[in-house]
Order: sequence, then structure tokens, then C-alpha cells
Amino acid sequence: MSVSILNRRRRALALVALLSLGAVLSGCAGVSDAISPAFVDPGKYELWDCKQLGPERKSLAKRVEDLEKLMAKAETGTGGAVVSELAYRNDYISLRGQQKLVEENWRRNKCRDSDMEPTPPPAPPVAPTAAKPGAKPAPGSKSGSAVH
Repeated sequence: MSVSILNRRRRALALVALLSLGAVLSGCAGVSDAISPAFVDPGKYELWDCKQLGPERKSLAKRVEDLEKLMAKAETGTGGAVVSELAYRNDYISLRGQQKLVEENWRRNKCRDSDMEPTPPPAPPVAPTAAKPGAKPAPGSKSGSAVH
């Protein structure tokens, strides 16, 4: 065989390998965010009330957003899709599962965002003003030192 035929075969094999790798990676990228019991405890938020679910909803949303940014950043580099899948995908699926469970319990408990607004603390009780030493009592009031 001539050298040019061997070079063509090598190029063809390299192209087939790259296309196969691309197909595999695109299959990974298409994995749905379906919740698996392996990633989320379905009873975790079962007994939580609205005041507990509200902050958890916000925390999970922030964590998912941060993870999505990390995944997008990883995908910009060489081999980024692979890095993104290996490093972040399981955490992402787990967080999305937790987020879904929190939302289900939020709706089941009929919680509202307006319930989560902080209520102002009650005003502290006003202490009675103490009489200054040496001050004369008001007319008609009883003196603490008088004997009756």
C-alpha cells in the first residue's frame, strides 16, 4: 500500500472516532433532568412548613443558578462538555430534584410568597419613667416617704 492510502485511512479513522465521541457526548447533554431516587430523598421536605420551605426555595434557586454558570463556563474550554458532565451533572440533577420536591410541598401546603415577608418585630414595651432623686412629688400624689 502506498503512503497516501494509509494517510487517508488514518484520517478516516480519526474522523469516525471524533464523530462517535461527538455522538456520545451529545447523548450525555440530552440526558433529561428526571429525578431519580438515587439523587433525592423524596421525604426530605415532607414535614416542612412554609416558613422553612421559603428560605430553602431561595437557597436552592441560587445554588442551581451558580451551578448552571459553572457548567456554562466549563463548556467554553477545551473538552468543556466532558468536564461539565463529569464535574457538575450529578450535583445539578440532585439540586433540581430537591428544587422540584420543595416546589411540590410549597404548592401542597398552599404557601405564598407574601407569607414569607418578614413581620416587623413588636415594639419594645415602654418602661415607666423613674422619679429623679431629690425631685418633689407632683401635687396630690402620695410620697413614697410619707407615712399614712
